[in-house]
Amino acid sequence: MSVPLGRAAEHPADARAAASGGVFTLAAALVLDLEGRALLVRKRGTHAFMQPGGKIEPGETARQAIVRELAEELTLRVDESDLGHLGHFTADAANEPGWTVDCEVFTLVTDAPVAVAAEIEEARWFDPRDTGDAVIAPLTREHVFPAIPAQRGGGGD
Repeated sequence: MSVPLGRAAEHPADARAAASGGVFTLAAALVLDLEGRALLVRKRGTHAFMQPGGKIEPGETARQAIVRELAEELTLRVDESDLGHLGHFTADAANEPGWTVDCEVFTLVTDAPVAVAAEIEEARWFDPRDTGDAVIAPLTREHVFPAIPAQRGGGGD
């Protein structure tokens, strides 16, 4: 299922600036709506859906980075105190063969409107248990989605 979202003004982004020795050091957010659907984004020129987020700038904490990234990518304004912490995960990068992502993942439950911006081409709400035939990034598929039942205190499979 795809939920159309508006587009905001473009913002320059340089994903390679986050790279160091084959590792991208990132902050990302598992954004859930009140129905438990997860908001995933697809960056321009790519095929895989992933959590919104991006590189942690020098002198910035992971929480500060994800607050900034949510505003830049989805025009979503949040406070650091709105974020829960899901975990720290490492996985293969979705769009850069041979690279890995080292990512601090936060949670946010919101019904606030979002609009795609910056390098984001598409945003979609997904049922974490059934993403259909969408290409899902390894970090999301292998670590983030499996951690949702534990985070929400639910039973699991």
